[in-house]
Formats: sequence, structure tokens, C-alpha cells
Amino acid sequence: MNVSVTGPFIYFTIPIFGGINVTQTMLSSAVVTVLLCVCFIQLGKGLRKRPTGRQVLVEKGITMLYNMTIQSMGEHNAYWFPFICTLFLSSICGSLIGMTGFLRSTTADVSTTLTWALMVTAVIWYNNISRNGFAGWLKGFTEPIVVMTPMNIISEIAQPISMAFRHFGNVAGGGVITTILYSALSLVSAIVLNLIASSGVAVSIVLLVLALGLILWGRKNGKKAPLIFGIISGALGFFGLLQALGILSGVPILALGIPAVLSLYFDLFSGFVQALVFTLLSMIYISAACPPEEAPGEA
Repeated sequence: MNVSVTGPFIYFTIPIFGGINVTQTMLSSAVVTVLLCVCFIQLGKGLRKRPTGRQVLVEKGITMLYNMTIQSMGEHNAYWFPFICTLFLSSICGSLIGMTGFLRSTTADVSTTLTWALMVTAVIWYNNISRNGFAGWLKGFTEPIVVMTPMNIISEIAQPISMAFRHFGNVAGGGVITTILYSALSLVSAIVLNLIASSGVAVSIVLLVLALGLILWGRKNGKKAPLIFGIISGALGFFGLLQALGILSGVPILALGIPAVLSLYFDLFSGFVQALVFTLLSMIYISAACPPEEAPGEA
């Protein structure tokens, strides 16, 4: 995950309208948009009545998203499926693109999630005004009593803000945690390996011999603790030896692996969960603004 604590890097500024900054987030958003368009075009080609393996997977995924939309919004709101699907896939791909290492996660920038939230709010207001008229929409802020007007207005403003910051905060926070942990492990790696290498190869050889003894003893007695400590001792001895010989100078060995695992969690699991939550909230809010039409004769 590529997340900077100070915000997205600005590549250059377009000298119009007071200056438009072209940032990492804008580049990542453009890449995600192009990739999604290309994928949709390619996956939509060569469709058959008897689907192939790829077509089966695509149809299964689309069906799952479609059923989720219908169950959350009702059959009468099925036409919102393309919008909901675009929100969900843009969020997922926007989080995953941070795993490239050189592109920033679009969802790690509050401007992205806030734009999506404002789009949802605009859709809600448009449908409320279309159904009740502008006067009826304004009247909704004064119900059930006039005293509630400030609270209703605050609620309308807080809704998109809470949606945006919930999504942004989880993704950006995960990136900051991963970055801080990587820096801390890199520092510890440099201290430990330099300490081992400061005595030449003697300490490294002792650690390797100790590791061999612990591993043999652990395997012979069927105990896991000696095996674990033996592996750790062997790794420290091996990399300390390389450090002493000048082969592995400056490489943060202890930082390898753990930040990658955390990145998988924050990018894959947490990114998927936040995309699902954002999409579900969008469906709930939009469906509330788009109730089913009353049948003739119903009051």
C-alpha cells in the first residue's frame, strides 16, 4: 500500500482556474477507470448461450451484485444496479491498486470518498425533489416539529461526511500503520544486524551452531519451541554473517514479510469490507428516497 502521511504527491499543476494540481490520486483514479473499462469490454466479448469458464465466473459475480442490489433496494430500484456496481468495483479496485507499490490507493484520499458520498447525496436529493417537489423537500426538514429543523439539516450534511471519512479513515489508517511498522522494523533490523556484525563472523557462527542444535533437539523431542527459536537464531546468524561480509549491507531483513501481510489485510480484507459497507449504505439511503409506487386506489 502506497500511502503518504502528508497526502498525495503533486506531479504538476495545470495553470487554469487558479491552478489544478495533478496528484497521485488523480493518476490512480484514471488508471482504475481505464482498467475497469478495458475489463468490461473484454469480458463482454464473445458471449455464448453455453458459457465458458470465464463467462460463468463473470455472470456469477454480476448475479451476486445484482441480487444484493435487489434485496437491499427492491425490484423497483433495479435500474440503480449499474450505479451501485460502479461504486463497489471502483472502491475495490481503488484500494487494491495501492498494492502495486508505486500507485496510491484512491480510497486513501478523502477527496475520492467524499466525491462518491456527495454523488449519492445528490441522487437522494434529486429523487426526493422529483417525488415531493422542491417545497415538499424543504418541508421535510421541518418535520415532525419546527424545532427539529437544525437537527435535520445537520443530519443531511453529516450523512455524506460520515460515509466519506469512514471509508477513507480505514484505508488511509491502515496504510499509515503499515508505513510506521515498516520504518520501525527497518530501524530494528539495522541495529540488530550491525550489532551482530560488529564482532566479525564469530557471533554469526555461534548463532548458526546454536540454531542447528536447537533444530535437531526440537525435531528429536517433537517440541515446537526449540524449532522456532532455532529458526530465528539461524536467520539472525545467517543475515548477520552476510552483513559482516558486506554482502547484505543496508537491507532491512526484519521488515520483510510482516508489512506485506498487513498490506494484504488492509488492502484486501479491510478494503473489501469498507467497499461493501459504503455500497450498502448508499443502497439504503437511495432506496429510502425511491420507495415503490403506490398501486391505484391506495391512499
